[in-house]
Amino acid sequence: MDRWKLKDKLDSKEEEKKNAASEAVKHVKDGFFVGLGSGSTAAYAVKELGRRVKHEGIRVLGVPTSYQALSLAAANGISTTTLEEHPTLDLTIDGADQIDPKLNLIKGMGGALAREKIVASASKKLIIVADSSKKVETLGEKHHPVPVEALPIAEPIIERRIRQMGGEPILRQGSRKVGPVITDNGNIIIDAEFGLIHEPAKLSHDLKSIPGVVETGIFADMVTVAYVGTRSTVEKIERKVK
Repeated sequence: MDRWKLKDKLDSKEEEKKNAASEAVKHVKDGFFVGLGSGSTAAYAVKELGRRVKHEGIRVLGVPTSYQALSLAAANGISTTTLEEHPTLDLTIDGADQIDPKLNLIKGMGGALAREKIVASASKKLIIVADSSKKVETLGEKHHPVPVEALPIAEPIIERRIRQMGGEPILRQGSRKVGPVITDNGNIIIDAEFGLIHEPAKLSHDLKSIPGVVETGIFADMVTVAYVGTRSTVEKIERKVK
């Protein structure tokens, strides 16, 4: 692929992210308490929410899911709060690494999975924004791992148990630093590849039964609606209530 086609592809993906984020932020109303997700697509939502705060005068309080989200909120004029002060949120807007047709997710490649799941669980609605490359038929496609946040002392135990479950664990290493990635919670991340995941809720439950596992990047039965951007439009996928 020549550099011009590559640039066009990258520009297209960013446009898809922006389009999805713009639709998602329309759910936010004056006076809402909003969970602010992490990652590149959620960042567009935070910026769009900041635009609405500035130009429309809506009042919102955000609960960031990471240091990145906190810094971005401050830069875009969004006041922040905590779950201690507001334990129930109106909604959370966040991104995803993979989305299946039932709106199950893999999240956590940005390292904020535990805080993201806590904030999402405190929300009346979880709204996901993504570009079209994140849609899959089955979680785990393309050798995509499940991020697992864990206590550092438990690393050898967790890796052994993951192998017994048929997975392949890899301790996530830092970039431009020596040693593993350390989360905002002071934990490590083990990326576990399981191949195609046909029962995501069960896999997440089994992983969380391992002593030392703090949280998994599988978000099952949590999403209200997802907006998947394309260059020209946005696909809205709503969760089917049983």
